[in-house]
Amino acid sequence: MDLQPLKDFMDQLTTWRIPGADLAVSWKGREVFRYQSGYADLAAHKPLQGDQLYNLYSVSKVFTCTAALQLLEKGKYILTDPVSQYLPEFSHPKVQRVSPDGTVSLTEASRPIRIMDLFTMSAGLDYDLNSAPIQTVKQATGGRCPTQAVIRALAEKPLQFEPGTHWQYSLCHDVLGALIEVWSGQNLGDYMRQHIFDPLGLSDTGFSLSADQEPRLAEQYRFNEQTGQAELTPGGSNEYRLGSEYQSGGAGLISSVNDCLRLADALAHMGKHPYSKAPLLAQATIELMRTNHLDPVRQQDFNWDPMLGYGYGLGVRTLVDRSLGGCLSPVGEFGWGGAAGAYMLIDPLNELSIFYAQHLLNSQEPYVHPRLRNLVYACLNPERF
Repeated sequence: MDLQPLKDFMDQLTTWRIPGADLAVSWKGREVFRYQSGYADLAAHKPLQGDQLYNLYSVSKVFTCTAALQLLEKGKYILTDPVSQYLPEFSHPKVQRVSPDGTVSLTEASRPIRIMDLFTMSAGLDYDLNSAPIQTVKQATGGRCPTQAVIRALAEKPLQFEPGTHWQYSLCHDVLGALIEVWSGQNLGDYMRQHIFDPLGLSDTGFSLSADQEPRLAEQYRFNEQTGQAELTPGGSNEYRLGSEYQSGGAGLISSVNDCLRLADALAHMGKHPYSKAPLLAQATIELMRTNHLDPVRQQDFNWDPMLGYGYGLGVRTLVDRSLGGCLSPVGEFGWGGAAGAYMLIDPLNELSIFYAQHLLNSQEPYVHPRLRNLVYACLNPERF
């Protein structure tokens, strides 16, 4: 295999807009490619060393949905259960409706929000972190924002549509994180530590950094179209980490390329891997996770450019039509990305996993991710499609 085109592409990215790019590829249980290009800190000319830590943003969702599916396997719930069975605040949700003359009214939803709706981003929630209920929690808790208090606040907001009728990216997986706490009796980070991080040997993943880890966090940037430069973001903070006690299942994790590749690799091997003593998930569960759960209406809602050819499973994109997006990966390839440009790809057919990290908030995802995916398949040239 000739992997030079992958290196060339990474170097191209870091002479274009991306301050630093970090990629690892595992195939059939063996790391076949690892390369860093560019800087962890532009001003200090500090190059990426391969041990940097990154805000995962929405790649956190893959961890959270994996954790929730583990609890499905333990019989803690079924996907058709109403959320209110476990979080009573979500009983009798109201839907906001706008009439043709602009009048806004609230009516009770025709059916409850189901747990399936949270997995599939179909609950009617939004991604408004500055809503009045959330701001009230911030003020009342002195900025601590305990997870369950924030989720109770989310339940006060009217839904954008009837549950199960549309797809809309939202705080659904943050609510799923709160449900994991209810089902397990542990906070989200502790549950993940015991059932995902430790079993897979993920020593660099969590919702906070230790003093030893802090220097390894890559600086965070935003590309300025006017100046043509990547500019440091003030404080490098993650706005989805609402307070010191809030653990965002949708966007709160910090991790490394090595750790994230291990999770992807375990899922690519249908839950089994030599470095894990027990399967992460059953094969049947991973198959359900990567099944497209969108009906035609919700599939139309899932219309982001980089997702052409993909449907949406239980918290992950899943490839359903190679021709629509010109995808070199096989049907059933799945994964997700993050706001600063992270990208996870999982391919059980070829036992192939990819994890790519960068730290640019306007991430250039429509350019980077499809090209990266196709380059990996072109370079490796797997035979199974």
